[in-house]
Amino acid sequence: MRRVIFRAEIFKEGEVYVGLCPELNISSFGEDIEDARRSLQEALGAFLEECEEMGTLEEVLEEAGFLQREGTWVSREPVVEEKMAISR
Repeated sequence: MRRVIFRAEIFKEGEVYVGLCPELNISSFGEDIEDARRSLQEALGAFLEECEEMGTLEEVLEEAGFLQREGTWVSREPVVEEKMAISR
């Protein structure tokens, strides 16, 4: 498997910590931040391994906005990242 560098968000939801890779919509959870991080890495590893076995890894990563640089897949970097609101 090739190396994949992904963005991870970890937040608290109730009594557990949730790890999320938003580009691939993969999430997992743990009792603390480190546990959620480790659990997310395992979930992503299993997902990417399955994609590779099915022959769809490149397609899935490209559709999710990942770019390949020197044999490594990297999630896109935002130029600006901010929270916005809409009122109706």
